[in-house]
Amino acid sequence: MLEVLWGRASTAPASASQLRVLLILEHHEGINLRTLADSLASTPPSTSRLCDRLQAAGFVERVTSPHDRREVRLRLSGRGRAFVADLRSRREQAVQAVLDRMPVAQRTALLRGLEAFCDAAATQIHDAPRASESGSRTA
Repeated sequence: MLEVLWGRASTAPASASQLRVLLILEHHEGINLRTLADSLASTPPSTSRLCDRLQAAGFVERVTSPHDRREVRLRLSGRGRAFVADLRSRREQAVQAVLDRMPVAQRTALLRGLEAFCDAAATQIHDAPRASESGSRTA
């Protein structure tokens, strides 16, 4: 249902893949194409084409690295930042409208459940390298 709410809040001219790029660039300003491709689990040529479309739409800028003229850095343009901020605002409003319809006790229960989920996920992420290391020792 969260995906449905977020989809309804989106008037995005960007695909899901393009939106992922925008969100990654929002948090990793100035990364290079290879790092972005790795973050997307994609190839550099595919990621480059994705960025071409976002650049043509005015959402992404390519900037030559000050340290290596052969390296291109990616960042959100002003239009890209405004788009992401607007999308986030619309999504928050959509979720808030649902929360406002819930009784207080159920909102509190939801909060507790989400906190427990975050704690369990953090533990799993923290323990994952150890589990794979121990698995490789016993194999």
